[in-house]
Amino acid sequence: MPSSLMLSFLFFLLSLSACSLKTQTTEPEKISHINKENYMIPGINHGLIQSPINILSNEKHETKNHQITLHFQDEIKAVENLGHTVQLDFSKGSSISSDGINYEFKQMHFHTPSEHLIDGMTFPMEMHIVNYAPPATKNGIPHYLVIAVLFKMGNENEFISEFLTLIPKQSNNTVKLEKGRVKLHDLFHDDLSNEMKNYYHYRGSLTTPPYTETVNWFVLKHIIEASPEQIRAINDIEGDNARHIQTIYGRHID
Repeated sequence: MPSSLMLSFLFFLLSLSACSLKTQTTEPEKISHINKENYMIPGINHGLIQSPINILSNEKHETKNHQITLHFQDEIKAVENLGHTVQLDFSKGSSISSDGINYEFKQMHFHTPSEHLIDGMTFPMEMHIVNYAPPATKNGIPHYLVIAVLFKMGNENEFISEFLTLIPKQSNNTVKLEKGRVKLHDLFHDDLSNEMKNYYHYRGSLTTPPYTETVNWFVLKHIIEASPEQIRAINDIEGDNARHIQTIYGRHID
């Protein structure tokens, strides 16, 4: 090969190497900048117990006796349009305890489609009943117990009918509810404590920033029906707001 061609070829290889090095050095800088601004990227700089997950029902699950105690008054005081979700707020006074931790009922909100999968199946809607335990110390981390309720398309749901037309049209608005206007009891037509006897349990995280990994998840096995029109109406408000499933990394589901 003539020397001029050889020099040209070497210059070309050096140029490719410089471009590759530039890409490798700028990408971490870009990620660091994003994290500093609190724009978290799912899957980056998180731990190994993230949510949601795909639950395989035929796998052998560890059997644990989670001591669950409910003090539930079924008082819902407000419905909110947060733009990214529809949320119902509980009045103070209801609590649930599990494995030695006492949690306060805070709120429940919706995801369309579902975030958790069962045997790879996505459901059209999922509701999270979020319960909160404050940090034990000044610099501690709060803990959560979240009850996940999956919905399939079917008959009109009485519980959803009670608040669907009351959801504010504009985002970041709240409508206060009269006592007894909306009742979680009408979702199950049974005592919530009975529903809590049949579930998939695992340890995971919040599914929205900051993805805190102190969540005890109870995914109810009972799939609830709601009409296609009801599910579509909630989706029209909040859009597709489900986080992708996360790797289990050897966690056990009981």
